[in-house]
Amino acid sequence: MNSFVLHAFFRTFAGIILETMSWIGKLFGKKEEEQRVGGMEDFMTLIRVYFQSVMAADLGITNLAALPDLRTFKATLKVPTQNNKLGLAEKSRCKKMLKELYSMDDDFTKEIEASIRKRCKKPQDIQTYMYQFSGFSQDLLMLTGNLMKFKLRLPGFFKKAIHTMTEKTVNDIFTKNDFSDAGVLKAVVAIRQYNQKLGYSQKWVTDFVYRIVMLAKKEPKPKE
Repeated sequence: MNSFVLHAFFRTFAGIILETMSWIGKLFGKKEEEQRVGGMEDFMTLIRVYFQSVMAADLGITNLAALPDLRTFKATLKVPTQNNKLGLAEKSRCKKMLKELYSMDDDFTKEIEASIRKRCKKPQDIQTYMYQFSGFSQDLLMLTGNLMKFKLRLPGFFKKAIHTMTEKTVNDIFTKNDFSDAGVLKAVVAIRQYNQKLGYSQKWVTDFVYRIVMLAKKEPKPKE
């Protein structure tokens, strides 16, 4: 897979994710132009950077043009290349930021690494993996918003209650089979199929969705 194809693909993936972030923001009555630093968009950018760092380090990718998010991250924060191997220092820096800014623990990033390493044995596997994660995250966030509905309106300081509701909703998505709405059932089946290929645990999925929900609550409210 050449660098042009990889670069074009990652740009497409980023666009799909930002589209989903915009939808989540609208669920909370936020305007797209009011996204703030440290918000949902930045969180998803760091997720993409972590993906690309792991892929670069494990698959020996050296062309930064093929990894647009990693290239921007590396240049902006002036992260030096470690041991002449792209991805190592960037992964460490990104992991630290995910932990300090968003409270994502080591298990969260370990699952990302385990998932990618099991499924991306060669550069050609990257596109398939990223398409699967893009579809998975988009369907997951939209379905979660649909199922939780007004429960998402709880004030952000009810963190424990929101986490419990998120955990229950994710559990329903993975285990419940008697959804009456055909559209919901179709989305549930798609999410389960995606995750069979990606291999993320329910805890990882819960942590991912919960962080998006909490970040959405912190986005600025639209001006009157």
